Amino acid sequence: MSTLTKQDTFSSLLAAAPKNFESVRTLGNESFLAQGLPAVKAEEYKFTNISKKLEQNISNFSPALPFKVTAELVKSSVFEGFEGDLLVFANGKFLPELSSKIEDLEVSLISDKPELSLGSIAKPEKDAFAALNQASFEDGIFISVPKKAQIEKPVLLLSFNQANEGQVIQPRLWIEVGDFAEVTFIDQSISLGDTSYFVNKVVEVKGGVNSQIHYYRLQNEGKNAIEVSNIETDIQKDARFSSVTISLSGDMVRNNLNLNLIGSNSEGNMYGIYLINGKTHVDNHTNVDHTIPHAESNELYKGILADQSRGVFNGKIFVRQDAQKTNAFQQNNNILLSEDAIVNTKPQLEIWADDVKCSHGCTVGQLDEEALFYLQARGIDKMQAKGLLLYAFAGEVLEKIEVESFREYCDSLIQDRLGSKF
Repeated sequence: MSTLTKQDTFSSLLAAAPKNFESVRTLGNESFLAQGLPAVKAEEYKFTNISKKLEQNISNFSPALPFKVTAELVKSSVFEGFEGDLLVFANGKFLPELSSKIEDLEVSLISDKPELSLGSIAKPEKDAFAALNQASFEDGIFISVPKKAQIEKPVLLLSFNQANEGQVIQPRLWIEVGDFAEVTFIDQSISLGDTSYFVNKVVEVKGGVNSQIHYYRLQNEGKNAIEVSNIETDIQKDARFSSVTISLSGDMVRNNLNLNLIGSNSEGNMYGIYLINGKTHVDNHTNVDHTIPHAESNELYKGILADQSRGVFNGKIFVRQDAQKTNAFQQNNNILLSEDAIVNTKPQLEIWADDVKCSHGCTVGQLDEEALFYLQARGIDKMQAKGLLLYAFAGEVLEKIEVESFREYCDSLIQDRLGSKF
């Protein structure tokens, strides 16, 4: 068992936790101590030895210190063409003075909402990192979209991270979207520096009946940053939740994304690109739980791996016995650009119903040499031809982003990385 399972390792972090949400924090603490951080042979972390990584890089597990973010930094950090509202964070702490006052949207500190059932969606007993966050998060934000509200402009959750070596940042968000409401969130983190810090993030999303929620994430952390995120949502009758996760950088990144389809005619969509090089390690663990008849899920993740990078994909679809008439699709495709790059992929289906349409699959390969030759024969040099083919491979996921300015920004980042621009 890892030495990180010892309680005293986290004493500074736990001692610094506020005293509110006492029962919630107690449950988180008990769940964390019962699980400990994942051991080497833990099935859910089989290819991602994050406990060892934390032992090597995080010394004291104390909360990251606050720092000043200026309006000029915020302005210069917003991607070109963005038209929407801003919620700004520094080391996980909400900065209302730099954030927009958004009409038809309630935004408040979690500490001002003692009635919240934190951990009722992202349950602490399911993951040690979710439990650790629940036990020791300092504060977070509550976002509520009223019934029938149509938030036409996207909301950018802009997080600045600047921590000393070995410190911990623990963002916590509760998002509640009312019946027949619609909203789009763009979740972007910006690293200010290359120290080795740990981000442990939890986002709980409660979608109402016939709600429409888009959640886009851009992970481009510093090269030494370690990150674990737990994002989980309950999707009600006739509701639709769509996510796109783009991972470009970091030391070790683990994304847990869980969708609970708990209403008929609900729909969950999960798309992702991991475009990584160097020694970056990105692990996407997804879970779709079909509990009710007449629901649909779609999942497509694509990986492009160079140098000594490592990708992991583990997607699970559960179709419960009562979930007849389920449609579920899952696919993971990867291209390896180096003999030293590694990908471990494990799509999974567990079906207890008999009247369903489900499929899953994965591929791991290299670039199509015939297509590469075809482009070169038409005057395109080899590096650019290679970039164009890779960009076309990634494009199927990028087109799922419905906010044009954000899609163009991600498009530009990926083209720069691939060298596919003319």
